[in-house]
Amino acid sequence: MTRILAIIISFILIPDLCFSQNGILHNRAAKIITITTPDQKLSIRIDYSKGCIIKQVNLQNKNTISSSGVYTGITAGSGTASSADQTGDIKITNTPKGISLSGITYGTGALQIKETWDFTIKGDKITWDITRNYSTTSDLEDMAFPKWNFTDLSVWKGGIIDNGGMVWCKYLKQINDTYGVHTGGVTFWNADSGDALRISPQPGSASKMASKYSHSENGEFTFTQLLTDSKLQQRHHLSRFVSQKYDVFAPFQVKKGRVKLSLELQYIDYNKEYARGTLPGIDAPAVRELLNTTGRYGVVDNNIVGANGWLTNWKCLHEPFFAQIGMALNDPHYIKNLAATLDQERDQAMLNDGRVLSRWHNVPGDEIPGTYNPQTGYYEAMWGYTIDSQTGYVINTSELFELNGDLQWLRAHQASCEKALDWLIKRDSNDNGIYEMMNNGVAEKKASDWLDIVWASFENAFVNAQLYEALTLWAKCETILGNPKMAGHYSAIAARLKSAFNRPVDEGGFWSPAKQQYVYWRDKDNTIHGDNLVTPVNFAAIAFGLCDDKERIKLILDQIEQRTTAEHLFHWPLCFDSFKREEVSDGNWPFPKYENGDIFPTWGYLGINAYVKYDKHIALKFINHLLDQYKKDGLSSQRYSRTTQLGLGDDILAGICTSITALYKDIYGLRPKWNRMGLEPNMPETLNGTKFSYIHRHTVYHLELSVNDYLMSTGSFSVKSNESFGADKSGNTLKFYPGNKDTAQLLVRADPGNRIDMKITSWKNDVFAWTISSHGNYQFTINGLQPGSKYEVVTNKDITRLQANNNGSISLNKHCSTPVNFSIREISH
Repeated sequence: MTRILAIIISFILIPDLCFSQNGILHNRAAKIITITTPDQKLSIRIDYSKGCIIKQVNLQNKNTISSSGVYTGITAGSGTASSADQTGDIKITNTPKGISLSGITYGTGALQIKETWDFTIKGDKITWDITRNYSTTSDLEDMAFPKWNFTDLSVWKGGIIDNGGMVWCKYLKQINDTYGVHTGGVTFWNADSGDALRISPQPGSASKMASKYSHSENGEFTFTQLLTDSKLQQRHHLSRFVSQKYDVFAPFQVKKGRVKLSLELQYIDYNKEYARGTLPGIDAPAVRELLNTTGRYGVVDNNIVGANGWLTNWKCLHEPFFAQIGMALNDPHYIKNLAATLDQERDQAMLNDGRVLSRWHNVPGDEIPGTYNPQTGYYEAMWGYTIDSQTGYVINTSELFELNGDLQWLRAHQASCEKALDWLIKRDSNDNGIYEMMNNGVAEKKASDWLDIVWASFENAFVNAQLYEALTLWAKCETILGNPKMAGHYSAIAARLKSAFNRPVDEGGFWSPAKQQYVYWRDKDNTIHGDNLVTPVNFAAIAFGLCDDKERIKLILDQIEQRTTAEHLFHWPLCFDSFKREEVSDGNWPFPKYENGDIFPTWGYLGINAYVKYDKHIALKFINHLLDQYKKDGLSSQRYSRTTQLGLGDDILAGICTSITALYKDIYGLRPKWNRMGLEPNMPETLNGTKFSYIHRHTVYHLELSVNDYLMSTGSFSVKSNESFGADKSGNTLKFYPGNKDTAQLLVRADPGNRIDMKITSWKNDVFAWTISSHGNYQFTINGLQPGSKYEVVTNKDITRLQANNNGSISLNKHCSTPVNFSIREISH
């Protein structure tokens, strides 16, 4: 009654005020329209008294917009015009679902533009439809469709872009610093308030979106959206970020006629939307912020997902961890963009013989002469042929397939992955099972891997360790693709490589009995280099499974832990002792400068993986060290000084987040698979009670983890076990994969619509036992048994004897009205 009375009084006292109960308030006298969502968390204020501008965008009653407002416009050769320049009358029309502003007119020279803005409220969203008519075909320098002028760079920490990347406001330091990408959607967030604004465009099917983020001359943070008929080109070489230049995109043409863009505006509770769950023993907000900033920063643009990022316009193809970052981010936009990136690299960065070019950059200058392609940006690095681009491509492709489960996509990469592997496999001139680089010795002063100013050559342990991982992963993909012959081929090569790798150095391998570590490389003249405890080399040998000798693992990891602790380092250095002077470039000297010994957290995931099964408490210690460092400086550095432990380098490396991707992969044990969700945890007791949700292949999994106590649940099933497992429910059938191995040994079929709640109490060779606590009719099929053998099946107190069929399976049906315990064991008679 009070609200109704207030409305009546407002109409009596203010005759020019029109109020609609659909959340739109129109003050005709002031020419102001206020639109508010029902939850009051988002409102916009449109002022058409002079021009047509959105003057306020309020989140939780706090305005985020500068006095410049939000407007549409164009820039042509003859000048700039915008909706703020509107001089004629604007017609306001109430529509069944909102309000419409028509007659918005502006232009430059021969080009005149007429626009209509339609606003509606849909639940907690405000939809803004912009319909624009161009009077003639024209060339433009720029456009605003629209342009958002936020108060300053502190309004938002950054924006999560709908290609999986992010804009980090603090890096738009100078006036007109601008970052441009070929997509239009973004979620801006403020980590302190927890407020976020999501802007989701829906262009027509024939239109292309682009957007740019900039630091205006007035100190504002601006977000400009562009809508064109074709993909915009870059103005300055291939640069997505340009310093002190607002014109990041090249001129373009617009055609006479009508175009339309629909924008959805939504308030987002950032802390809820991007929550990482309940993470005892872990700083969950730091995990969230690290992944949403540094972890996403490596996305340069659509089709360019890397780790060096958009500030320097660089992507290294010789890095194997992009899919792992996607696993931890758990953002379908990132996964989709990485798939497109690998498609582009297959098509543009792979030579006919299978060689994968190692880098992408916006401008030439870093390349081996003659290798830079100005149209694509791919080239060979000036430091040498970095051969781990072969393995990086295969590893990322294999691991991304586990995330997207797209068999057609994987099949489209089958020939190219085989070519990439075969290119490297052919490089074994002495037929010893170890594969060779394109440089023969340190005298050439050339690199062969990611450590690009260390002159590793000929037989490189780091590249060969990555090759072993690539072969192992790709062999599994060949099996899935129905090609067991090729799977066996690559598995056999991997086995031979493993044997050769582990031989002592005096027998042609990489193991140094004297130094109790794996050495880095062997020159063609058989001289040994890199016995200075190079961490990525030794970690990779353990993490990728080349080294499974428990004594060797202990010798290596105890040395590294003792020396890291003695120096009080927050993370592992690249190596512990100096390379020899002739083994590194001039910029690497004296020790421990740069790659001669500085701290590179980029390879942290290998360290976590190596330690987790040896001493998971050490692994967890370094994860927490990294989170502590993030809270100090944002981990926005290329590396850290060995002596001061302060950030160094012009580049930011998104790979610095990989110790946190390893938290999910190697501590929480997340194993998203192409045909199931898997759990293989290594939980320390301090993390007991961990709870979070994870989305995999459009299914939301709720996970609860403690030591030897793992629960996975969805809207239609739950599985609880004290050991690793995988599960998938398709239709009415739940598949259970013990140990998360590739074979489903238990299938549970329910009536349509019925839940399946199951606890595994034992899954050993002699006893298989589980409990069903949900109600309904179920059919159980147990696979992997001995064909023809007899089994005793106990359901609560009922005992049945069944014989396994020729496929090693038995089936039984059971109605469960109360919890039912099932137990199966083989009997000898």
